[in-house]
Amino acid sequence: MHYRLLPAPLKPLADKFYRSQRSAMRATAGAQLWVAEDQEIVAALCLHKVAHGHWLTSLLVDSTRRGQGMARQLIEAALADCTTPVWLFCHPQLSDFYQLLGFIPCTDLPQPLAERLARYQRSKSLQAFSRAPCTSLTEQGLEP
Repeated sequence: MHYRLLPAPLKPLADKFYRSQRSAMRATAGAQLWVAEDQEIVAALCLHKVAHGHWLTSLLVDSTRRGQGMARQLIEAALADCTTPVWLFCHPQLSDFYQLLGFIPCTDLPQPLAERLARYQRSKSLQAFSRAPCTSLTEQGLEP
């Protein structure tokens, strides 16, 4: 398995992956697009720069490859050199997963994210999480 930042000219490959999974997610313009590849893209996520940090969105693992630690490894690769806080929104059933990765529930969001979350919560049940910079699983004592 290979984890990498996808060069901008190859972003259409990520959109092809999202479509193949019947997802409405897309590679967002201006975002860093990180992928896991095993001959083809099998997982992807976007990192957007926002007020003094990053916003993690569009994490998706191929439905046939879930439960293999790929999402965790992709997040760790994407955030390895991140020196700013990272925020994300997730459905309540994913809370435990993100907490195992060092994210904590967050109510103090940058204004643009707070406004976006409020809009999303009109039609979806979502929770906000954040992770401080330089908190890898190893640094947290969660992985040998």
